[in-house]
Amino acid sequence: MSKRTVKGTQIGPASLIEYGPAKIDLKPKEIEGLLEELQEYHAIFSPLFKRVEQGQWAHLYLQGQLLDIERKSVEPMAQRIVGGNVRNMQQFIGAGAWEDEELLEEHEKQVRRTLGSSGGVLQVDGSDFPKQGKESVGVMRQYCGALGKVANCQSGVFIGYGNKNGYTLLNRRLYLPKLWFSDEYKERRERCGIPKGAKFQTHAELAWAMIENVATRGVLPFQWVTMDEGYGANPWLLDKVAGLGKYYLAEVPVSTPVWARRPQTVTVTVRRKGQWVTRTRLAKGQPKPGTGRDLAAKIPSWKTRTIKEGSKGPLVAEFAAVRAVAVRHKLPGPAVWVVFRRTLGPQPELKIYLSNAPATTSLGSLVQMTGWRWPIETMFEDGKSELGMDHYETRSWRGWHHHMTMTILAHHFLVRLRRRLKKKVDP
Repeated sequence: MSKRTVKGTQIGPASLIEYGPAKIDLKPKEIEGLLEELQEYHAIFSPLFKRVEQGQWAHLYLQGQLLDIERKSVEPMAQRIVGGNVRNMQQFIGAGAWEDEELLEEHEKQVRRTLGSSGGVLQVDGSDFPKQGKESVGVMRQYCGALGKVANCQSGVFIGYGNKNGYTLLNRRLYLPKLWFSDEYKERRERCGIPKGAKFQTHAELAWAMIENVATRGVLPFQWVTMDEGYGANPWLLDKVAGLGKYYLAEVPVSTPVWARRPQTVTVTVRRKGQWVTRTRLAKGQPKPGTGRDLAAKIPSWKTRTIKEGSKGPLVAEFAAVRAVAVRHKLPGPAVWVVFRRTLGPQPELKIYLSNAPATTSLGSLVQMTGWRWPIETMFEDGKSELGMDHYETRSWRGWHHHMTMTILAHHFLVRLRRRLKKKVDP
């Protein structure tokens, strides 16, 4: 295998020997071919960088994220791989003039080749990153899922893709709190390199932009979108997904209002600001919506099912599903499935999901989709434990997105590797 040079630093086969755990047993002969496989994988994306040096540094950054070292920030990665050339690696990830979008578009094509196209599911979730100080882009005291409390952190929105063959991350967006768009934060926005045309977007709006992009491009076929209650509680996002002709399975708070039966409405004409306008209202005597918890209390029978959920393995729980009517602007909205999951034991935990799947959808299919809520959480675990997803020290807008893009590519490399090795084992 030929050696390569990046800005005077010699890079040879011995640069990548100690890999972090790939959650699969690797035999010596398989490890020997790992560096060559990474070079082959990197070659897919290398032409998309504006300069040859950027592509070379991308290769080195991927190597660093796969090393078996305790911390995968720039300094320890650079010291292990390029003899301490920290400055150039920092420049590549934090301020390098390369764009992510073409890489992520090519990434979608590679995910299709790796995982195939049957039964595709998009998963939406957030991942938060605790930070010290006030200078990192988008940082603020806000709820931090990583800590389970309000803390100083950055908040990211991610989508993943999966089917029976596996799953991997697809895209990412950094959430910028409203305060970051105030005059008070003008200088901070400039220091962090936030694009001048950037506007405030909610977590749901960021998620929708990525979902819509996947649907519009049509590279990765999918029919379902799953999400936790932080996103599922947003009717606007659910209606957007439904508008694509896709089905959502969205976890929602147990207090979510729903009607067990569609109430009657009437159209009335009223005068507003000197003009006559028509309004739809509930007819007199119609009941107010109840809650998901209320519906759960009236279910006569539950079905015990086993699903695989997260790193803890199979979960046995009771399930039920009923047809109901969602609430939109205090009025009856679309007909939906309300899916219930109740853990076993003396103090059962109740979870509720809404889905716009057809009325003919079986309980088994709905139960199966509840299991697709967890893969993206496992992706985050992999990213943080294996790839240094949360080890970055860059403070800039460009740097955050660059690092997450490289993490996404590194994660897919491991998925691809596992798939290849599995095929070698399974006839």
